[in-house]
Amino acid sequence: MRTGFEKTLLDKITDQPSLQAQIKNWQAEGKKVVFTNGVFDLLHIGHLTYLAKAAELGDKLVIGLNADSSVKRIKGPTRPVNDQNSRAALLAALFFVDAIVVFEEDTPLNLISSLLPDILVKGADYAVENIVGAKEVIANGGEVKTINFVEGYSSTSIIEKIRNQIS
Repeated sequence: MRTGFEKTLLDKITDQPSLQAQIKNWQAEGKKVVFTNGVFDLLHIGHLTYLAKAAELGDKLVIGLNADSSVKRIKGPTRPVNDQNSRAALLAALFFVDAIVVFEEDTPLNLISSLLPDILVKGADYAVENIVGAKEVIANGGEVKTINFVEGYSSTSIIEKIRNQIS
C-alpha cells in the first residue's frame, strides 16, 4: 500500500499527453504555467534556488526532465549518476514543483511545443534567442525569462570533487 507521500510524488510524475491536458486545465483556470527543463542529476542548492525562483514566476511549475538516454548522449557514458526515476522522485518531493515529465530527446523542443507554457525559464547563461522553445512560447503569447545561477554549484563540479577525493 502506498503512503500519502508516495502517492503525492507519483501523482506529480506524468506523461506528455496527460500533462498537456492538465496544463490546458490550469490555464483555463487563469493559472500561469512555468516550464523549465534539465538533467538535475545531483540535486544541490543551486538547483533548489533556481527552481524556487522559477516557481515564483507563476502559479504552477512544470519540469521537463532529461531521460537517462539523453543524459548519456549529452553528458557522456558515466552520467547520469542517479537514474531518471530517482531524479523525478526527488524533484516531485519539492513542494513548489507541480509536475515532472521525462523526455527522451536531446532538447525539449517537441515537449515545449506541445505544452506551450505561459513562461519558459532557463539559466541566465543562455541568451533568450538561443533558448530551445523560446520562439514557440513567444509566438503563443508567452514569455521567456532567465534566472541567474548560484555560483560554484553544478552536478559536474560535485562529481569532479568526489572523484578527486577518491583518487
